[in-house]
Amino acid sequence: MNKQFILIGACIGAFTVGLGAFGAHALKAILSATALTTYETGVRYQFYHCIALILVGIIYQAFPSKWLCWSGRLFIVGIVLFSGSLYLLSLLEPSYKWMGAITPFGGVSFILGWLFLVIGVASKK
Repeated sequence: MNKQFILIGACIGAFTVGLGAFGAHALKAILSATALTTYETGVRYQFYHCIALILVGIIYQAFPSKWLCWSGRLFIVGIVLFSGSLYLLSLLEPSYKWMGAITPFGGVSFILGWLFLVIGVASKK
């Protein structure tokens, strides 16, 4: 599982850089300031968590456990739900405000991912 998390995290990282550049160059002229801030928040949290995913893959080598597997999975789910919903919110701003209801589920996934990381490392002797 560790190699998969590293590979997925690296691929998401490359994709994130592209999304950030797209936002900074192509979307800057199109989106409102509020929508652009929302988009940038999605990019930022996606980037933090692709790095976290790579770290889970590396840490798993020293502390293999189901907790770390779930930590990585939850980071992926969080990226999709949290960042994905923020991208849709910013790009489809007025007509899809209901997408904001999905964002907290992504945030909870991130929090659980971090907590499972703590449990996974702390539970190994």
